[in-house]
Amino acid sequence: MNLQRIEIAGAIHGPHLLILAGVHGDEYEPIAAVRRLAETIDSRQLRGTVTLVPIANHPAFVSRSRTGSDRLDLARTFPGFRHGKPTEQIAFAANELIEEADFLIDLHTGGLAMEISPLVGYMLVSDAATLETQRQMAAAFGLPIIWGTSARLEGRSLSAARDANVPAIYAEWGGGGGCNPDGVAAYVQGCLQVMAAFKMIADLPATIDVDRYVIEDDRDASGHLQINYPAPVAGYYEASAALDTMIVPGDELGRIYDPQTLHPTPICATQRGRLITRRVLPAVDVGDCLAVILEDPAERGAFDE
Repeated sequence: MNLQRIEIAGAIHGPHLLILAGVHGDEYEPIAAVRRLAETIDSRQLRGTVTLVPIANHPAFVSRSRTGSDRLDLARTFPGFRHGKPTEQIAFAANELIEEADFLIDLHTGGLAMEISPLVGYMLVSDAATLETQRQMAAAFGLPIIWGTSARLEGRSLSAARDANVPAIYAEWGGGGGCNPDGVAAYVQGCLQVMAAFKMIADLPATIDVDRYVIEDDRDASGHLQINYPAPVAGYYEASAALDTMIVPGDELGRIYDPQTLHPTPICATQRGRLITRRVLPAVDVGDCLAVILEDPAERGAFDE
């Protein structure tokens, strides 16, 4: 399987940047941002090559959902299989592109179900030079939260990049359906700022400094958003805590209501930190992620398992 992509080759030899969008079919700001980048990047002023993948997971996009008909999550399927199920074939093709690149940016949102604070993340890989490059990429991207997480998570585009020793970051912004123009603009600007930081394009005009919240957390499950605060019952969920609120144990995050009896099941925090993800799609099944709290390991004193 060949992924549809746009290659922009610069007039001057230089690094190769791969930008992925549409890994999940219900995440629209990345798709719009990649289209905007294709219109913005001038090959005559470009040093190196930019490969843009506007919709990596076309079957999921067509079905208007996170996954395609095989129900496999592309972001858990890398490195994939050449002759596997459709999502495995997509992962295999994307993995080949990652191995050919010098840098990777993978753009995401919370999709239809979740809302996520703007953040940029990377894996805390063992190679010191790669890790430092990822930190530089994340800082250049310019979002308010920078999150370094476990390098032991598998199946992701970033784990494929880790295995190929390709510096890689991912970004999250918003979600809940639709396409927020602020998120699109931030993604376009962020990608261009990374390109400028690595001298692929000329320096950009100075932007307003962002108040950065930088966390590096090497616990095994750090960065695995979907396992946090799983719904204990099915029903109708209403979130009560706002994004970016500082949370302490016992704070109510929301309630699940039984659709027949209207009986509420409160969902309360067990952690201290910043609420960076919350569910906005009301219908929940048992096990659905309801919230993610970004803990500061320095405040805990240790990376507790």
